Amino acid sequence: MRLPCEVEVRSCHLPTLGLKSRGKGVRAVVSLCQGPGRNELQPEARAEPGGHACLLVSTMKDRQGTSYKLRENIEQLFTKFVDEGKATVRLKEPPVDICLSKANPGNLKTLLSAMRLAHRGCDVNTPLSTLKPVKTSEFEKYKTKMVITSKKDYPLSKNFPYFLEQLQASYCSLARVDMRMLCLKNLTKLDLSHNCIKKLPATIGDLTHLQELNLNDNQLETFSVPLCTSTLQKSLHSLDLSKNKIKALPVQFCQFRELTNLNLNDNELIHLPFKIGQLTNLRFLSAARNKLRNLPSEFKMLSLEYLDLFGNTFEKPEVIPIIKLQVPLTLLESCEQAVLFYRIPYGPDIIPYHLCQDLDTAKTCVCGRFCLQSFIQGTTTMNLHSVAHTVVLVDSMGRTEAPVVSYFCSLTCFVKSSDMLN
Repeated sequence: MRLPCEVEVRSCHLPTLGLKSRGKGVRAVVSLCQGPGRNELQPEARAEPGGHACLLVSTMKDRQGTSYKLRENIEQLFTKFVDEGKATVRLKEPPVDICLSKANPGNLKTLLSAMRLAHRGCDVNTPLSTLKPVKTSEFEKYKTKMVITSKKDYPLSKNFPYFLEQLQASYCSLARVDMRMLCLKNLTKLDLSHNCIKKLPATIGDLTHLQELNLNDNQLETFSVPLCTSTLQKSLHSLDLSKNKIKALPVQFCQFRELTNLNLNDNELIHLPFKIGQLTNLRFLSAARNKLRNLPSEFKMLSLEYLDLFGNTFEKPEVIPIIKLQVPLTLLESCEQAVLFYRIPYGPDIIPYHLCQDLDTAKTCVCGRFCLQSFIQGTTTMNLHSVAHTVVLVDSMGRTEAPVVSYFCSLTCFVKSSDMLN
């Protein structure tokens, strides 16, 4: 049996000499092999009690591999993190720790069980490999990084290596996301920049380990709600949507709570999601050369290191507020406010879909109450240095101010806010 993983072999004498290991593994194929005590010409030989099963660690630089005796030679197995694909095998002779990581947890457990049996001299009851060099093509299956920068190099007749963690497929004239990519469950970085993609499948959200997604220079016009509510909420750290044709982002976009880097340059955005303040981990935001007229009130809640809003069509603040107060409040408005205030769960399976939309798009007054159909809308000016350490000038005049839209649930809140500004 063979297990692709990362391996670091370190001497147990290092701590006593005051030395540290480099702490970085290399891609390898770990095999449970039949030792030289049996006929190596039998590839499917089974170890008998008292047999000579050994552990073979092969890398690209050493395809011949290094073999380690297992019978009565394992001092300890460290398996606390086996469900994360990690384990350490401590041998008596030579005195080394074989640290395994980034392995398939199920296959790793099978390998460890077989190693325990081999250590005791029992029947391993698993097909054993032979002590032969691992072919280069074998490592190709287990490669973790792949870069494609031209259409002629794009694989049409064969699948992507299953264990890929980083994939770049740029300048390939892709009109849609290749469904084969969505089977790469180990992907942490996906770069599909400089293509012709018009729509994203919601199944990208099934890539549960995806941390970086680059969609720069495509033809996207929307960003779907199902993608915003997928498991990417917990994993995605960096998102590049620059140079597309996106006119608006759904309010659910602000559920990407782990985002630290967001690039929205060169789109057609008229406004940013008004709940953008929920992106509490966001540190780098670029939305230059869009059609932004103003910023949402929750923009003030951001804490950024870098902000670029250059080249937008910001409007001058309105002197006269827009008043849409309803006195008294309608029963519907009162009920919707109660649902939001008491955080009562809701969904299209509980209440009509249009009511869900109303709740999702509710505004927040400066006092903390929620506004739906009854509110006062006012516009003020904010210095962008109040939310970002580094600010790119808004225009060629050297300004760093932008208009911000605020909502008020009552005339009292509006007057108090106006007095504070004055």
